[in-house]
Amino acid sequence: MLKTTLAAALVTVGALGLTGCDVEKTQEGNVSVPKYEVEKKASGDVTLPKYDVTTPDVKVGSAETTINVPKVTTEEKKIEVPTVQVTPAPDKDDNKKTQ
Repeated sequence: MLKTTLAAALVTVGALGLTGCDVEKTQEGNVSVPKYEVEKKASGDVTLPKYDVTTPDVKVGSAETTINVPKVTTEEKKIEVPTVQVTPAPDKDDNKKTQ
């Protein structure tokens, strides 16, 4: 569950990071694919193995029991935390033009 949440958070942060970028194409790309010839030298035969699989029976249920649970208390305390200010790329370009 933690790995799934972490992966989802990373994807979200990456997507948000890309929305703050201003991308402009500056050069056309080119790909030249090499030419090749293929010659069949022998014919083959593929036989995949077969398996008989017997899966286990899994039964999920619940049972009521009593356990000791610790109590957690909180208190208010003033601390200094870091701050971050992000200026998106289009806004940075506007600031350069006005200066």
